[in-house]
Amino acid sequence: MTKRMIAVAAAVLIASLAFAGEVKLGKPLTLKQPVTVQKLLEKPDAYVGKTVQVKGKVTDVCQKMGCWMMIADPDGGKAVRIKVEDGVIVFPKDAPGKTAIAEGKFTKRELTKEQAIAEAQHEAEANGRKFDPSTITSGVTVYQIEGTGAVLQ
Repeated sequence: MTKRMIAVAAAVLIASLAFAGEVKLGKPLTLKQPVTVQKLLEKPDAYVGKTVQVKGKVTDVCQKMGCWMMIADPDGGKAVRIKVEDGVIVFPKDAPGKTAIAEGKFTKRELTKEQAIAEAQHEAEANGRKFDPSTITSGVTVYQIEGTGAVLQ
């Protein structure tokens, strides 16, 4: 009887989340206005170390652990990665195509060529994609948001 009640409660919770039209993940959002991804990436160094909020279309999600998602401006422009600590927030694998508002600390990382290849290889393996290391010819600067909270609509 107890297992049945838990299953019914879980089904009701899932149905209510789906019916509500939005899913809240992580900590509540604190900023009032999002910055566009375009504006964020035009002068990224001005935002490094600051808490930012972006809103846009989810274009990709880590299919292995749900530890990151890409959000693009609604017009299909530039995109930024929202990376979260493994297991703290898990982005749903079916999120691409949905609208998301995400918040966190904007960071900058300088990767050597070898580090860039290793990260790209890892991402490709996690998402079942092929990767050609020869496509990376130098080090790269990576800007991303260390996510603390998000809302999927």
